[in-house]
Amino acid sequence: MLQPIEVNTAAPRRAGSDPEPSWVVIVCVGVVAAMHIWKLPSALSSIDEELGLGLLRSGMLLGIIQVASMLGGLAVAWFGERLGLRRMLVAGLVLLAAGSCTGAIATEVALLMASRAVEGIGFLLCTVLAPALIRECCPPSRLNAAMAGWGAFQGTAALFGFTVSALLLETVSWRVLWLVMAVFAVAMLVPLLKLVPADKARPSGQSTKSAGRMVLTTVRSIGPWVAGLVFACYTIQWMAVMGFLPSIYQAVGASSLTAGLLTALVGGVNIIGALGSGVFLQRGSSPNAMLVACFVVMAVSSVGVFAINWGAGVGLIAQLGFAVLFSMVGGAAPAILSRIAVDLAPPGGSVAAVIGLMQQIFNVGNFFGPFLIAWVALLVGGWHGSWWLTGAFSVLGIALTGMLARQLARSKDTHPA
Repeated sequence: MLQPIEVNTAAPRRAGSDPEPSWVVIVCVGVVAAMHIWKLPSALSSIDEELGLGLLRSGMLLGIIQVASMLGGLAVAWFGERLGLRRMLVAGLVLLAAGSCTGAIATEVALLMASRAVEGIGFLLCTVLAPALIRECCPPSRLNAAMAGWGAFQGTAALFGFTVSALLLETVSWRVLWLVMAVFAVAMLVPLLKLVPADKARPSGQSTKSAGRMVLTTVRSIGPWVAGLVFACYTIQWMAVMGFLPSIYQAVGASSLTAGLLTALVGGVNIIGALGSGVFLQRGSSPNAMLVACFVVMAVSSVGVFAINWGAGVGLIAQLGFAVLFSMVGGAAPAILSRIAVDLAPPGGSVAAVIGLMQQIFNVGNFFGPFLIAWVALLVGGWHGSWWLTGAFSVLGIALTGMLARQLARSKDTHPA
């Protein structure tokens, strides 16, 4: 079994940093970056009416923001080690704003797809390097809490992203929503530059070759690969469910506003699982047992979300209850894996490279999740067969968790603290 998480007293810390504002600001950057993902689901019907998407192209539009993360996680880690972590977060926010502004003026699906890809690069820069930057800024005694906070960034983003989108789309077009999200990204530059310490000057030995060597050492270690696959088994389910949940609610008669706010609630309770996992880890709970429990609950609750034809009224409330359970308990998984990840770098390796490799792997799930659930819905003629997909990946996640436990035990024996 995975051993209880112990605080790594050797975690580096930036000189002169005020730890609480620093890591909180970095988490907020991740939230704003992820809000650019969750602005889309509530706007899909409006975009479909204007540009003519269809179900499959809607799935592609939901997933395309993950393409950069599928392909460039390790490259971003290399640039982060070479050019500086905070500097790359700044670049990420700028790209998010630029992509969102471009999407706001798109008149063709191709340009909208391209703008989402640009946003994907910005999202990648912000989220691959943030955990490594948190580890540098955060004192060891606060690292579990800080990483639990980071684990909650997607749920927090879903809560605010869906709420803002649902409310704004009642009065303005989706194009205005895209501009508002661009303003959020630009606004985050101020606290990032003011409260997070500047990147330390790299020592003369920190050459291009040494940065590349750190990434290569990390890639040769099996632990990040297995952790990334476990993460993918979570994200492929959560992205698929959250991406189409507004459409599912509208299909049973909910208004677009109601569907958006209900989805915001489902996304928001993800925070409870993420923050709760930090408390349990701090108390010495087994991350292995917690991950297995997450996948079991996600599998069972997804049956309640999809397999039963609940209808409207009371049925909608019952379906919502299962969706809340799915998201709330599942929210512990990314927090646990994010906390494990900062300790997975082998000697001579890179935390940023661990996150980058994991990001590339689990974003394959983010990309294909919405497409797969749309394909299953078309294949069986409705959403009722989607639990096959979520259940299968929960079973795979449990099996991979066992592999991760063995790998971490072996790594601990090879490289004792």
